Amino acid sequence: MSGQQRPGDPPHAKKHHRLRKVGYVLLGLIVLLCIIRLMLPWIVQKYVNRTLDRNQMYSGTIGTVEIHLLRGAYSIRDIKLSKTTGNVPVPFFSAKRVDFAVQWNALFHHRLVVRLYMQQPEMNFVDAPTEQDSQSGAGGAWLQMLRDLSPFKINSAEIHDGSVHFRAYQTPKPFDVYLSQLNGSIENLSNIRDETTPLNATVQASATVMDNAKLDFKMTLDPFSYHPTFHMALRLLGLDVTKINDLALSYGHFDFKRGWFDLVVEADSKEGQMTGYVKPLFRDLKVLSLVQDVKEDNPLQFFWQAVIGFTTNILKNRPRDQFGTLIPFTADVSTSPKTDILATIANILRNAFVRAYLPRLQSDTVDATDELHFGAPDFTENLSTSGSGQ
Repeated sequence: MSGQQRPGDPPHAKKHHRLRKVGYVLLGLIVLLCIIRLMLPWIVQKYVNRTLDRNQMYSGTIGTVEIHLLRGAYSIRDIKLSKTTGNVPVPFFSAKRVDFAVQWNALFHHRLVVRLYMQQPEMNFVDAPTEQDSQSGAGGAWLQMLRDLSPFKINSAEIHDGSVHFRAYQTPKPFDVYLSQLNGSIENLSNIRDETTPLNATVQASATVMDNAKLDFKMTLDPFSYHPTFHMALRLLGLDVTKINDLALSYGHFDFKRGWFDLVVEADSKEGQMTGYVKPLFRDLKVLSLVQDVKEDNPLQFFWQAVIGFTTNILKNRPRDQFGTLIPFTADVSTSPKTDILATIANILRNAFVRAYLPRLQSDTVDATDELHFGAPDFTENLSTSGSGQ
């Protein structure tokens, strides 16, 4: 037959026959790879859905899955994780796109790791009278879920244009306190550069609070420590306090008439033992308005606002028109933080009558004017220059 080699065939016919067999094999492999490539998004989508549905308290839905073979990545579109119990109207997490890609520069360090990218992620924390209607994310093995979704260990992550919301729907004044325009990165979680310093991973983020205040955050940490070991610093500058009046009314039973709020937080943790401070500062603050508050039907709220207004006015630093303090705290990861009440009160008096605090870091190891490389101008230049401040 024509498809079989006969003993009398010349050498060139034998060579042609072998090449034809190789061609058939290659053609079969190409067809097989094309079929696998066409089925791969469907296979990955099924796997992702199965991974998201492992959590009994949260259900997940996703859009299309895209495979990018040339750059060693796959993308999940329109991912959403929603709580299945209670009545929570917003998802716990959503994102326009989540991307897992091989970090090619890590190959120079003989490591095969992944870089995670999130586009427009949104997280929603909800407070409610019952646990069913609340949403904190507790009970979800989120880190394990990320590990299951990634083909290799995650070494770095990037967030672009994210947002975080703290909401309440069942309070007398429903509120939404949020961060927007959140951009951040996490680097070197796997220590691919083999750095000897224990704080080898870095986290940096910036965001806008309530559309008007600037928030900056930086942390260095040891991702391999059994107990949390890190140094972190956070600074919020120039929040218009009237934008959080619904929150203040819901939890503090008072509201702001005007004012600006700055916040500095710094903490160190070594093997789970944490020390740090919180520095809240209010400028040009007004809580009580006789014209507005007398019209309220709640005399208790009027009395409470009068107490707050009188106290903050008496204990403010008059040259800077600032009420503030520095609250030192210590904590163990297994217990609640402990604050030094006497030191907090003493620092209120210090800010009022000795020297006004400034919205900068207290750490001796970090230059206050360096602002942790946040790149923002020195906000203290806009304040009154009376007193040296700290």
